[in-house]
Amino acid sequence: MPFSSLGLIPSLVRAAGKVGYAAPTPIQAGAIPVILRGGDLLGAAQTGSGKTAAFALPLLQAMLAPCSGPRQVRALVLVPTRELAAQVGEAIRALAKHLPVPLKVAIVFGGVSINPQMMAMRGGADIVVATPGRLLDLVEHNAVKLSAVSMLVLDEADRLLDLGFSEELGRILGLMPAQRQTLFFSATFPPDVQALADTLLRAPVRVEVASTPQDAPDIVQRAILVDTGRRTMLLKHLIKEQKWSRVLVFVATKYAAEHVADKLQRNGIKADPFHGEFSQGARSQVLADFKASRLQVLVATDVAARGIDIAQLPAVVNYDLPRSAVDYTHRIGRTGRAGESGVAVSFVSADTEAHFRLIEKRQNALVPREVIAGFEPVETAAASAPHPATDCVNGGVKGARKSKKDKLREAAAKGG
Repeated sequence: MPFSSLGLIPSLVRAAGKVGYAAPTPIQAGAIPVILRGGDLLGAAQTGSGKTAAFALPLLQAMLAPCSGPRQVRALVLVPTRELAAQVGEAIRALAKHLPVPLKVAIVFGGVSINPQMMAMRGGADIVVATPGRLLDLVEHNAVKLSAVSMLVLDEADRLLDLGFSEELGRILGLMPAQRQTLFFSATFPPDVQALADTLLRAPVRVEVASTPQDAPDIVQRAILVDTGRRTMLLKHLIKEQKWSRVLVFVATKYAAEHVADKLQRNGIKADPFHGEFSQGARSQVLADFKASRLQVLVATDVAARGIDIAQLPAVVNYDLPRSAVDYTHRIGRTGRAGESGVAVSFVSADTEAHFRLIEKRQNALVPREVIAGFEPVETAAASAPHPATDCVNGGVKGARKSKKDKLREAAAKGG
């Protein structure tokens, strides 16, 4: 199916081809006609499925309609992180520059000085891609008005709620017209996300693209058993043995990111930490170095699990297991993108084995356990202690606590 069959105007079809979109992905084929008809949309698709173009192309087509008077913000895209704001904004700009009518796309996020962003908003903008907090800062400085917004996109909506943006979202929604088109994209739909969608959308069309064996990313998953205190040496061993040109290593805490990166540097491996307490300038520089292969290893917290597209990344390592199966999916989805293959390695200790089984159950997959010669584990779950590189063994496992049913069963057994 070509893009021309979806209702896009010829200039946008050509723009899609010029930026490398050969044919629509399933989420694009399902979402674009709905958006062009003006309806609200609830989109669900796995990471790397092409969600950005699914809303960017029809959004740009809507912005080509003549608008009288001074330039006003007509489309707003809200995202959870600085990196995703930059990535989505640049993707929209790349498409817009091929259009016959010039459109202004503003990208605003926190962690940097607000003054240049205020200057950039002078004269208005057609499309704003923003994180919620910085958008509200600009509203308070009278640099942005949202009274003319006709299209609202919430991208990675589940992550917006995870990061505590509920209050900010409520304030932003109150500044926009009630009559608008709302596009809601999320990888998962837990109750709080579904509740938000129910309040925002009017008779939405749901477009859901489930991963199938044919379109699932080509990612080989490995689970290596290792004692907690030997993970760094095993990581060093794998980097050298596998000859990974680049590897993204996920840890649970800021301290762990800095500690592991420092240990690798001391062993002659070019590595840097990456976490939320970096300034935006530092985060951008580290990412640029990693993408340009000036760094071999990026040791990151989950701030890098979503919204970061690193072309041809061969490997991801879960040094600390993620808190949930959803986070696991997003982490390993940094590799095996755009038709490339990749490998995702998880370090599993005696104390995290139960949690990894839970992750396997939630993603309906079984990952065989491996033991690497020279790194055979000797710990047991009772004896394993937190490693100094992390705040706890597993970084705070979601789902490890006893459920209410388990507690009731135990109480009933004791009573018997």
